[in-house]
Amino acid sequence: MARPSGGKMFKKKKMFFAVLVFCLVSISLLKFETIKAASDDIYGQIKVLSQILVYVRESYVEEPDMKKLIYGAADGMMRTLDPYSQFMEPQEAKEMKVHTEGHFGGLGIRIMSSKEGWITVVTPLPGTPAWRMGILPEDKIMKIEGESAKDLSIDKAVEKLRGKPGTKVTITVFREGIDPFDLTVIREDIPLITVTGIKMLTDLIGYFRITEMNAKTIEELDKALSNLSTQGMKSLILDLRNDPGGLLTTAIDICKRFIGDNKLIVYTQGRKFPKHEYRADSTAKYSEIPMVILINKGSASGSEIVAGCMQDNKRAIIIGMQSFGKGSVQSLLPLEGEASLRLTTQKYYTPSGKSIHKDEEKKIGGITPDIVIEVPKETEIALQKQELDIDIATAKDRSKKFDVKTSTDIADATKQKVKDEILERAIQILQVRDLLTK
Repeated sequence: MARPSGGKMFKKKKMFFAVLVFCLVSISLLKFETIKAASDDIYGQIKVLSQILVYVRESYVEEPDMKKLIYGAADGMMRTLDPYSQFMEPQEAKEMKVHTEGHFGGLGIRIMSSKEGWITVVTPLPGTPAWRMGILPEDKIMKIEGESAKDLSIDKAVEKLRGKPGTKVTITVFREGIDPFDLTVIREDIPLITVTGIKMLTDLIGYFRITEMNAKTIEELDKALSNLSTQGMKSLILDLRNDPGGLLTTAIDICKRFIGDNKLIVYTQGRKFPKHEYRADSTAKYSEIPMVILINKGSASGSEIVAGCMQDNKRAIIIGMQSFGKGSVQSLLPLEGEASLRLTTQKYYTPSGKSIHKDEEKKIGGITPDIVIEVPKETEIALQKQELDIDIATAKDRSKKFDVKTSTDIADATKQKVKDEILERAIQILQVRDLLTK
């Protein structure tokens, strides 16, 4: 069989090369046209905004404040995304920081803005005026000092709620199922102690609550674990109810106390951010201690990372109610004139790949406990008041400088004790386990 001549071979190669170049150029042009079309579309949309600004500047009945107008447009833009993305004016940007030490005059609540624009309570902090007066997760603040709080930014709300300790602020609260009601709260110094209620529930079962996760939490956590270990702790109940989370690094370090073998703790991922894994160390000091973790609707963000990690790695039993479902990462981006943008850029995923963040349309998200126990809101209020006294009375090595005085009606020994079903179930599980392993 005759082989093709060198000239024919050269022509075939030349033709193949020409076709390849044509394909590459076509793809490049197509990509360029796609990018150009997208750019033209964005430009057209921005043009609408610029036209509105021109009309307002030239024809509005009064001289407009252009900076206020532009800031308002930016704020409105962020509100179409999610409750956690926010445009911050220069003053708001300066005030926004994570409080890791010190104290401030306030009510003692963590808040967010709902999709409808209402200031919503994520959780009240134990030992604070808000906690003592029975404020609950998902309560909505409708008014502050008689003025509507609808569409108020988080920073503006914080500014109005905070003040000199000893001063009063009146808020109007909406709670599902009852009529709105007013509460007049006396501001107090808010302590930033995050590991509370450290005690032995039985001769073998240790307990403590983490109220939030800041830079000092790990130091407090290590002291609590050491303290309980010296008292003979053989199993542990970690209470994360009403813990709004905080620092991602703190949540990860909490997991590292109980999980080793370089196991996956959590990972983050976003449209423009590749998957980033956070793993445990090779060893963990308390990796063998049996654990139960308690969560409820006020457990959010970092506490959901801990619960999801421990659940997926089969390291602890999770008991309580469905958690809040705040599993997103916000990046702080600088803007012109010292303003800032807090933008949701990624989401948290448990080791099994489940998104923690609540899907508002599908109504799914958060951490589902292994054992679900629903508790009425009235019972939660009573438990909050009851636990306040217990925490103060038993935490002997805890600073009392900013502690709230126990009220006589809560401390009344003749009053029937409120049953904590979630905690009691956790104790039962650990006691049964101890019997089975003997």
